[in-house]
This record gives sequence, C-alpha cells and structure tokens, in this order.
Amino acid sequence: MPQAQTPLAPQPSVRASSVDRPRGILITRPEPGATETAGRVAALGFEPILAPMLSVTGYRISPPTSMQAVLITSANAVKALDGLNLATPIFAVGDATAERAARAGFSNVVSARRDADALAVLVAQNLSPAAGVLLLASGAGQGLSLAKEMRQRGFRVLRRVAYSALPKSRLPPEAAHALATGHVRAALFFSAETARAFATALPIEPTLLSCVDALVISNPAALALSHLPWRRLRVASHPNQEELVALLP
Repeated sequence: MPQAQTPLAPQPSVRASSVDRPRGILITRPEPGATETAGRVAALGFEPILAPMLSVTGYRISPPTSMQAVLITSANAVKALDGLNLATPIFAVGDATAERAARAGFSNVVSARRDADALAVLVAQNLSPAAGVLLLASGAGQGLSLAKEMRQRGFRVLRRVAYSALPKSRLPPEAAHALATGHVRAALFFSAETARAFATALPIEPTLLSCVDALVISNPAALALSHLPWRRLRVASHPNQEELVALLP
C-alpha cells in the first residue's frame, strides 16, 4: 500500500449537475448505524445500498459504584450502558453518538461534535478530576489514546470494552452486484476499519471503481483506500456523519 506523504485535505462538497450518473450510494457502516444513514441518503434523492463491513458484538459492562460521568466514542457503546442511571452525565464524541444516547433515555448528554481530541477538551472544561472516576466505554482496542489523555489531565479513568467489531469477509450480494454493474455513484466509509475491510473483501476488478467516489470520514480511512483507482477520494471536513454525507456528489 502506498504511504501518504501528507494528510489528504478536505474538499468542499460540490453537487454534480449531470443526471446520467448512477444514484446508488454504498453504505459500509455497520448496523444499526447503517440503516440510519440510509434514511439520510434516501432523503437526498439517492438510492442507499447497505454493505456493512463490520460485524459488531456488544457486551454488558459493570459500571463502578461511584463515577461522575461516562465517555463514549461510538454509538455502538450505548447498548452496553443498559441499567445505568439515566441521569448520569454522558459525554459523546459526536452528534450521532449523542443522539443514540438520548434515544436510549439518558437525559444529560453532551456532544463534542468532532473527535476524541475534542471530547477530551470538552470533558476537561466541564468536569473536575477531584469529582470522581470517569467511565470510558469504547470498542475493543479503541479509546486507549483518550484514556491516556484524560489521565494526563489528572482524571481517574476506568476503561471498559463495550463492543467488538470484526471485519466481514465479503460484501452482501446486492452490493457486489451493484458495484460490478456500475450502479454505484459513491461509497461512504465511516472508519478506517470499514475501509480496510472493504479493500480486503473487494469482489470485483478494482478498475470498476474508476466511476465511483470514495467519501471517507478521516485521513486514516482515506489511506486504507488510497491504493484503489477511485474516481475521486474525498475526506470530510470534520469526522462526523453530517460532513461526510455533505460530500455526496
């Protein structure tokens, strides 16, 4: 895989005036988020094609007897909080994650609206290290940098694995057929993990991607796809769903 020398710069969204391009949008995000994104894509007049590239398994976690807040870096972590006092302050990495927590019944939810770095700043601005433990609910192998950052800021952090995400070995038949027949206009990638899984499972001749735009949420996701011959490879201006969907051509 070629190594990127500099980060890929975000590009502004420009809607194509051509009407002869296909309307299919491949959504590689795992469920349950894939269905929610499909609704947004359909509302814009495109045809969503679900192709979740990760299989997510959730776990129940045992919260500490006393804590001041919970930090979550993915909507997939919300299910693991079942049974937690719904008044517990929840600090979420982005709006989609915050919305999932609110739908689960939590009444005190704050969104960093960006990424883990913004979440660390938000927590430090609103909480005191002396007020108690922070529970960090994250995916297996994730959240380590955030936990380290918060500890460097003087907080006590209890990190718990809320879910694991394993790559799928193949695309759903409908998605593979849509790619092979030129029905896909763009593909959405919400993480480097989904991007790597897609690149490994790609069931078609890569040159068929020359008419497809790859729209990615971050530079690590872009790097995982940079060896493939996309029509365009574009990075969201901020790592959230709103900015990613705004790139749809």
